[in-house]
Amino acid sequence: MAEFFDTHVHLDSPPFRGEVGQVISRARAAGVGWMINVGCDGPSSRRSVQLAEEWDGLFAAVGYHPHDAGGFTRESAGELRRLAGHRRVVAIGEIGLDFYRNFSPRPAQEQCFRRQLELARELNKPVIMHDRDAHLAMLEILQQEPVPAGGVLHCFSGDWSLATQFLELGFYLGLDGPVTFSNGGRAQEVARRIPLDRLLLETDSPYLTPVPHRGRRNEPAYVTLVARQVARLRGVAVEEIAARTRGNAWRLFRLAEVTGHP
Repeated sequence: MAEFFDTHVHLDSPPFRGEVGQVISRARAAGVGWMINVGCDGPSSRRSVQLAEEWDGLFAAVGYHPHDAGGFTRESAGELRRLAGHRRVVAIGEIGLDFYRNFSPRPAQEQCFRRQLELARELNKPVIMHDRDAHLAMLEILQQEPVPAGGVLHCFSGDWSLATQFLELGFYLGLDGPVTFSNGGRAQEVARRIPLDRLLLETDSPYLTPVPHRGRRNEPAYVTLVARQVARLRGVAVEEIAARTRGNAWRLFRLAEVTGHP
């Protein structure tokens, strides 16, 4: 069975309460060998670390989502720095900008994003980034605030022209359920054209459920559906997509250093 890597899950979120073990078991049965649980604020970052301690094959990222940027303080930054020292924490994330919802004021989002990019540089960690309707602001900040350890534009929602600009900055792009949607033309074009050494697969569970389960709770097991759609669009075997994206995740998040296995 192909072994898949889901680089973006939120198993700490309320829809999974009391079911994490069953969800992980279903993922394993589907061939999903590894996952990264991504924090969105202080409590979810702490829970991400706890889950990574409890489950083999599960790693953690810690960070403040732009929706929660208004609550990011000096103390928050200190806690993230402490959490990021844990051996199972492989990235700073989910960080970035969201000018669609604007749940936090834009200046607060930008300040929070910059401070976490600074933390990633300080700790030499890659970043997992959220970008919704904020493409130009993201590009400008990332040009001003380079991240030597690299990172990924999670659930990339831009067109191919925008994709090339992020690729030129050295970032990976993550594709999720929308690549399976009937209106997912932009994601599908990116899937066809992106170099395979810069692609990651994600579910963003419990959100963005792929077809044919759209409308239900998403699960890491469904990353196989994202992989099969990418394989179909590129005209290659799903095993190739699984292997290439798994290798990309292993490389970006430096998992050989974390696990002791190449």
